[in-house]
Amino acid sequence: MIRVTTFLGLGEMGSALAAANLKHGAGTVVWNRSPGKAPSGATVADTVAAAVAADPVIVACLFDLTSVHDVLDPVVLGPAAGGLAGRTLINLTTTTPNQSRGLAAWAADHGVTYLDGAIMAVPGMIGGPGSAVLYSGDAGAFEANRPLLDRWGTSTFLGVDAGAAALYDMAMLTGMYTMFAGFLHGAAMVAADGGSARGFAAMQAPFLAAMTGGLAGMASTVDSGTYTGQSLYFTETALAALLTASEEQGVDTRLLKPVHDLVRSQIEAGFGAQGTARIYEELRR
Repeated sequence: MIRVTTFLGLGEMGSALAAANLKHGAGTVVWNRSPGKAPSGATVADTVAAAVAADPVIVACLFDLTSVHDVLDPVVLGPAAGGLAGRTLINLTTTTPNQSRGLAAWAADHGVTYLDGAIMAVPGMIGGPGSAVLYSGDAGAFEANRPLLDRWGTSTFLGVDAGAAALYDMAMLTGMYTMFAGFLHGAAMVAADGGSARGFAAMQAPFLAAMTGGLAGMASTVDSGTYTGQSLYFTETALAALLTASEEQGVDTRLLKPVHDLVRSQIEAGFGAQGTARIYEELRR
């Protein structure tokens, strides 16, 4: 028998999570601050307390850390005090590593088993190819709920530190946002001469895909601490040319300049002949 699962929060991601559960024929109870967003087939709870009472497993996908406390603190502190005790909270709300650890401590104080999750997908990908969710926290909760978790995508457990999933989430999103920003910078450059963003994307995407093949080698260089490869001198020259070209195209250089400054700082510290990956040391500091 497939049990009921409670979902708190029906934004785009929360709705996608609940819909994936319904797709597997599983009982689904939902609550959302704004009514009318429930996916077809779900049972709508009038209150958070009623939603929590529906099942021992609660999935929270809310706006932020404050939202989690706003929604769940009344359940553990108000008239329904103790309503979460003995239950499992799977938190898929985006939080920082320390916020996730704080939630784990809060959950432990109230007798709640805590599993933190970081969704590495957009809502439309949930339950389909390429969707992945990272988890950390209670290992028993991860194993016990694998049938549920695997409905959303590939499930990976990163350890008992509740902040680990959020850490890797934040780290990977850093790469994503800087990549997107770099694409927009390049699109602005070609637009100055009449090029379209769509045409540029068709060229940029395969180039970036090819460049990711170098990440493993760069990682080995960083882990070994021996910074070989393209020198910082070479990279500084290349970045200086990019800055000049951007200015000539009328494009703001605020995106590129910090990278140039990182490289320049390492050169000024006497490491110019070492590989470009040495800016890792500057970033760590």
